[in-house]
Formats: sequence, C-alpha cells, structure tokens
Amino acid sequence: MHEKKGFSLNGYGIFTLLVILTGFIISQVVNQHASAPLFLSIVAAVFIAPGFFMIQPNQAKVLTLFGSYVGTVKANGLRWSIPFFMRQSISLRIRNFESNQMKVNDNHGNPIEIATVVVWSVEDTAEASFEVDDYISFVNIQSESALRNMAISYPYDQHGGDEIALRSHPQEVSEALKSEIQERLAKAGVKVHEARISHLAYAPEIANAMLQRQQASAIISARRLIVDGAVGMVEMALKQLSDKEIVELDEERKATMVSNLLVVLCSDKSTQPVVNTGSLY
Repeated sequence: MHEKKGFSLNGYGIFTLLVILTGFIISQVVNQHASAPLFLSIVAAVFIAPGFFMIQPNQAKVLTLFGSYVGTVKANGLRWSIPFFMRQSISLRIRNFESNQMKVNDNHGNPIEIATVVVWSVEDTAEASFEVDDYISFVNIQSESALRNMAISYPYDQHGGDEIALRSHPQEVSEALKSEIQERLAKAGVKVHEARISHLAYAPEIANAMLQRQQASAIISARRLIVDGAVGMVEMALKQLSDKEIVELDEERKATMVSNLLVVLCSDKSTQPVVNTGSLY
C-alpha cells in the first residue's frame, strides 16, 4: 500500500457557499415559503457542514471510507472533503528518538555500552498508518535492534591494522547505522535523516582493564617515537663528527658514545653527567 492524493477542496470557498445557503434558508423560513429549493438547500447545508477540517503545516490527513484507504490530504489550511470520509491526523515533522543505553558485545567479544540518536520523519502516510500497528513504537524498537546488530559487527577500538572501529570511525559507523535502520523502517513509510552514536563506553566490569590497555598502547607508541628520534639524532651526531674530523673514534668508542646518547635521549628522567678529566684510555 502506497500513499496517494486524497480528494479535498478549498474550505474557504465551500464555507462561502455554506453561508449563502444558510442565508437563503433563513430568509425562506422567515417568509414561510416552503418550496423544493428550500428543502434542497437544507439537505445541501446539512451535507456540507460536517466536511470541514483544518490541516496545520507539516501535517497530513489520511482519509478512509468504510475501512478502505481513499487518499491523503497534505494541503495546509481549511479544507473540505466528503463528510463520510474518516480523517486521521499524521505529523510529517522531523522527530528525534534517543535509545536507551544497551549492553552488547562488540566484534571482539568485549562488553560495551552504546546508545544512539535517530532523526526521522514520516514519508509515506499510507504505509505508516496501515502497514504497522504503531509506527512510533515500531521506529523505537527497530532502531534499538539495528543498533545492537551494528554494534556486534565492529570492534570498539582499533588494535592494529586499518579496520573500522566504533570509536575511531564515527562517520563510517553512522552511515552504516543509518542504512541499517532505514532498511528496517522502509516498510513503515519512515525516512531516516540521521543516525549517530550518542553514548559509547566499555562496560564497567572491564572498563579499568581496557583503560590500562589503552594507556599501555599509548606508552608503547610514545616510546617507539622517542627511540626513532634518538636513533636519528645519534646517527646525525656520528656523521657530523666524522665529516668535520673533530675526533676519530674506533668502533669501541662509537659503541660507548651511542650507548650514552641513547641513555640520555630515551631516559624518563634527567640524567646526571659524569665528567672525565683524564685520558680517554
């Protein structure tokens, strides 16, 4: 079932016609003229009066006749349609849904807490009204289900390599989550405008251990950078000493100098120099 345009007329023109009919009926009654035009005018007025309805901006009316869908009216303002039509209001405005924090296992089996914010609106009023029992509840449940399914497809954090992770690739994860939710909600006539993770953390039982792991990884990365820089500086120092012929060092002295420089450059704390005032040998 898909949305189609429902029958409706400009309510202001029909209201003007109703006023004219009412004036005619009153004048005939006052003058006590019982005639066929009077009877037809009364029937017409009684038929017209219940057909008025108002549509606010970004709102629609779903029309049904004896249980059958006959169309949707989206034109704003005062409208008129056949009085026998049942009219159900549906908002077309953009809405937000924030899920509860859920505990799931990521792709590596680590328990995490995750939540999402989904921005959505009704796109097909017929599907939203008749394909599902309660489209708002359907959006909430299916969004949480899609979030859970997406969370188990990715690791919380990168552990080497270029894999997509929940924490390090928010844009890619948001697009995947949006596609997952949209696929589930398409049958309810709902369009997903945006879906983003609003909360992401390790579960309390492993949060401390994972924090230590992250700190260890950061320390290792920093140490690797320090060692690479120290080796470059030692290489530059030896090359300049040799090119400028400042001092001639044999292999044993070079090894001692390299060792001392690496200790100075890679140490966590300030080193205490030892001044040699005697012979090198």
